[in-house]
Amino acid sequence: MKRITVLAGGVGGARFIRGLLAHLAAVAAESGQSAVDVNVIANTGDDMWLNGLRVCPDLDTIMYTLGGGVDENQGWGRSGETRRASAEISAYGRGWDWFTLGDLDLGTHIVRTDMLREGATLTQATEALCRRWRPGVRLLPMSDGQVETNVRLARDIDEHQAGELIHFEEWWVRYRAGVPVTEFIQVGLDSATTTPEVIDAIGSADVILIPPSNPVVSVGTILAVPGVRDALRSTAAPVVGLSPIIGGTAVRGMAEQCLETVGVDATALGVAGLYGARSRGGVLDGWLMDDADAEYVPALEDLGIRGSVAPLWMTDIHTTAAMASEALAMASSVSRPAPL
Repeated sequence: MKRITVLAGGVGGARFIRGLLAHLAAVAAESGQSAVDVNVIANTGDDMWLNGLRVCPDLDTIMYTLGGGVDENQGWGRSGETRRASAEISAYGRGWDWFTLGDLDLGTHIVRTDMLREGATLTQATEALCRRWRPGVRLLPMSDGQVETNVRLARDIDEHQAGELIHFEEWWVRYRAGVPVTEFIQVGLDSATTTPEVIDAIGSADVILIPPSNPVVSVGTILAVPGVRDALRSTAAPVVGLSPIIGGTAVRGMAEQCLETVGVDATALGVAGLYGARSRGGVLDGWLMDDADAEYVPALEDLGIRGSVAPLWMTDIHTTAAMASEALAMASSVSRPAPL
């Protein structure tokens, strides 16, 4: 195994990848084998323009987490952060007072925006930012096109009316996913494509992992980008996912509300069915669930997906490294369908 590719959202994806890297480092130290290259394809559907800057929450969360600069208590943003600039912006009546950017974090957004306006792609700007943070992976945005996830409100709330589209981050952060919505819409998706770098990362991988990220607005958005599903269906690498739902409860965040909106049961089996078996037009070969969901293994087999169980609570790096080990072991045992 020389190359692993991971499809990831923000906090959950970042913490899983950190455990994966710890596992790979331990294996390399014990066996003397050469390092494994890890590519991370990150969701950019949470991206937005704010205060004139291009903000990429999931890319930055992964970069900061793996680079040692994240605020560990909240799981995103910079450690040791201050918010004087956001307070000043708010005093001018601008910005979102419920989505304040830290002063250190603003430096990242300023550099990214400057590069984009000079003609760099988001892939190139991300590579440049990572030269500072050295995350230990190649971090790739799912697309260089601007794709922003919006939600359609089911009822009036504050200044918004029922039927109006608002940015996903407003629903997620301002309203804590507590306002009913009727659908998720990826604005810009119809004109977006994935990148050659993403296609290569999928096609040349020995293993592809889908960590316990939000299946609707993180992994689901990555899969919706034209070119990604086709690449996953044709790769010779086994594709193994880890359930973000344990015993009917999301590992992190408010995934249950997202699944309810798209009509999927908030269970480990429901999410597996959402992704589908690669042998039947979906993307999964194997699905790793927590021990609490062992009852679903036979039903998974009926879906055409190999099922297995292991402890999946990411309580610390050691437990997360053990999860990654289980996922890689599963990848080595699943049957690989012939590339389509």
